[in-house]
Amino acid sequence: MPSRFRHPLFVLSLLCLAPVLQAAEGSAQRELSFERDVRPIFKKHCFQCHGEGEKLKGGLDLRLRRFMVLPDEDGHFPVVPGEPAKSELVSLVRDGEMPKKAKPLAAAEVALLEQWVAQGAKTLRPEPEQVPKVWITEVEREFWAFQPLHAAAPPAVKEPARVRTPIDAFLLAKLEAQGLSFAPDGDKRTLLRRLSIDLTGLPPSPEEVDLFLSDDAPDAYERLVDRLLASPHYGERWGRHWLDVAGYADSDGYTDADPVRIWAFKYRDYVIRAFNADKPFDQFIREQLAGDEMVKQPYKNLAPADIEKLTATGFLRTVPDGTSTAEDQTTARNAVVAETIKVVSSSLLGMTVGCAQCHDHRLDPIPQADYYRMRAIFEPGLNPAAWKTPPARLVSLQREDDKAKSVKLEAEAHELEVERLALTNKLIAEALEEELEKKPEELREPLRTAYNTELKQRTPEQVKLLKEHPTVNSLTAGSLYLYDRNNGKARAPQVQKMTERIAEVRAQKPVEELIPVFSEPVGAPLPETHLFYRGDPGQPKDKYTPGELTVLASFHPSEIPEKNPATPTTGRRLALAKSLTDGTHPLTTRVLVNRAWHHHFGHGLVGTLGDFGSIGERPSHPELLDWLARQFVTDGWSMKKLHRLIVCSTAYRQSSVRDPAKEKADPDNRLLGRMNVRRIEAEVLRDSMLAVSGKLNSKMFGAPVPVMTDPDGQVVVGINTNDTAGRPSGKFIPLNGEEFRRSVYVMERRSQPLGMLETFDLPRMDPNCELRTASTVAPQSLAMMNGDFTLTQAKFLAERVSREAGPVVAAQAKRAWLLVLATAPSDDEVKGAVAFLEKQTEHFKAHPTPPAPVAKGKEPPPPADPALQALATFCQALLTANGFL
Repeated sequence: MPSRFRHPLFVLSLLCLAPVLQAAEGSAQRELSFERDVRPIFKKHCFQCHGEGEKLKGGLDLRLRRFMVLPDEDGHFPVVPGEPAKSELVSLVRDGEMPKKAKPLAAAEVALLEQWVAQGAKTLRPEPEQVPKVWITEVEREFWAFQPLHAAAPPAVKEPARVRTPIDAFLLAKLEAQGLSFAPDGDKRTLLRRLSIDLTGLPPSPEEVDLFLSDDAPDAYERLVDRLLASPHYGERWGRHWLDVAGYADSDGYTDADPVRIWAFKYRDYVIRAFNADKPFDQFIREQLAGDEMVKQPYKNLAPADIEKLTATGFLRTVPDGTSTAEDQTTARNAVVAETIKVVSSSLLGMTVGCAQCHDHRLDPIPQADYYRMRAIFEPGLNPAAWKTPPARLVSLQREDDKAKSVKLEAEAHELEVERLALTNKLIAEALEEELEKKPEELREPLRTAYNTELKQRTPEQVKLLKEHPTVNSLTAGSLYLYDRNNGKARAPQVQKMTERIAEVRAQKPVEELIPVFSEPVGAPLPETHLFYRGDPGQPKDKYTPGELTVLASFHPSEIPEKNPATPTTGRRLALAKSLTDGTHPLTTRVLVNRAWHHHFGHGLVGTLGDFGSIGERPSHPELLDWLARQFVTDGWSMKKLHRLIVCSTAYRQSSVRDPAKEKADPDNRLLGRMNVRRIEAEVLRDSMLAVSGKLNSKMFGAPVPVMTDPDGQVVVGINTNDTAGRPSGKFIPLNGEEFRRSVYVMERRSQPLGMLETFDLPRMDPNCELRTASTVAPQSLAMMNGDFTLTQAKFLAERVSREAGPVVAAQAKRAWLLVLATAPSDDEVKGAVAFLEKQTEHFKAHPTPPAPVAKGKEPPPPADPALQALATFCQALLTANGFL
């Protein structure tokens, strides 16, 4: 495809037109209807002026077919059934006169309209006498995503021997219908690396490779799966996937100031722990949406279970929030509410609900009223009229006895502060008198008076006098040691001893930890939710009560009580959470299992993970999607059981080798007749490099590893030591191994994404990421060739290989190959590697690296070892290989 056709806007326009183009292709063979074929076009282009606006333009309402066959204000007939040439509406859209001041209809849309009129402008069923205020047609309700989960049984197949799990039966049946089948299983090394990356985000070690290859038991693969799922690295890997859709970041964003969220990591740690514990996903959702409504207020002396529930509500505190610093508070607060609804709807509903903020959704059956019904669920906790900034939403975890202990210790420290001040003043007075004794007698009293006068109260004469006698003027608590030296006294140590004592007392105070919490104030007046005219919060209109999507109401309750009398809070979010996790909701479980499928196969059964609407991709295997959704509930909402079901299938174990016959029949591999080759994500790349170099720090949880901007403008791991003007101080603060922790623990500041990760498509959380992109661009190659991180890890890897393999070059090549690619090189590959290493060694001998500048008083480093330098370049080449990426 030419590069100009890869532009995101072009791709989006194709997605929007896809349903129309599909309808146009099949229209010649079927009878068209207003509801199914024409109304979606009018809804997208025309309803805003001709039906849903405050004023009906031209007196023409296009929401019902019967309105169109009546003459308009000029006596023209918009639609004459059976005669497109006499239909004014057809002429206007064909000539581009309508819609006015908007993009004309596509040729396929015009052709569909003409054909519908030519066929008699038919409807599927009788139309209502009046158009309801919120009208969703039966055709819209029949859309696949809004239907109940179907109970489909795995189909019979011609090759039952290839069926390991019911998943295989669904996939194989479709393949066989095209005369195709599964590809052979991948080899054990391939499957080991695939599983390790998928389930833990780390490559297998050589020891793990040897262990699995030597295990010939029939259940060796299944036991490998169980071991990887039990690894603490599993939660780090799959927690990262959820943090994407939750929009997790360690800063507020919104403004250039981008304040850091010091305690945001508490939610990140909650997510990782939840995945490792295989917390049932329905409970996981309920805690994140309404954990605070399960905990009694006030939040004091909290039990661990209550802390966990409150921490979970950090899910609703992830979006950019500029209300601490923004000047336009109305806009900033409205943005927080809107972005929170986007995160909830895209992560749990797979619908673009936010498109209905300003008007009825142009493509999906989501009226503007539904957006504000959903907004009413969250506004008791996000009340614009009683707003809480991010710092005000922090809840202390300190228990009452610890608080009392802190108060007592602080009082003790304060008493010591008073004593230290008195002692300091006494010692300064002594030193002052000693200095005055050295002055002429006539100056002693004037100097004493000037010194003891407050700075702001000193006369010009006193200031001048003190400047003329610097030994008096410079006398402070901090300079006492200088006067001790001159007089053989020990006054400064007395003050230092008291300072240390005060620090010791304060060090005994229990550390206070905080968590960002979403909560509703108990007893406060409930805010009213009003529809905003054209989305403008300054133009409130009708009042709305809480509720879910109306399109689901025919078989799934959509009303949410305004107030649950059994709870001190409104209970609205808890009611929503229970509705989403009752096991019958048509969207939630489909969205969740589809996202898991995507992360295992590289493409979801529905390719648009956050959009199950009309412009989203249709499911390639709808029966399988519903079967997985129902099985997920049957298995207790266990994500680990879902993983096991998927990765133990034949479909997942396939080789990724391409077959020309399959490529012709299924060029995009939507039928999954082979495994997709996938590019590892940014964090997996960085973590894998740390793992193979032997530097990976497996420490879990806690405050994020800091980032800073280096002199070249790149964001790197490190502690910023610049002065207040942003100038480099030249200081370096070691991180003592923290710099080698997994990427999920590196600070994710919205304005300062880690350069290494950003180059490899780290997403920006504005407000969240539903689907990551995977690009192949020049800066990635440059980062692998010249980037400091890559060069450093290649050096560390070379040192590891040298230690583990010894001085024999062939052994070094084999060890490096196995560490990086989890496979042994062929004889020819070993010969090529040895030749390369020998040539590189000779090069570095002939061209030694110039010694780096050495600070005065420091020992120079030993001269570079040419053989080790050569090995580092070989290791770098392996790290840049496709087999690693």
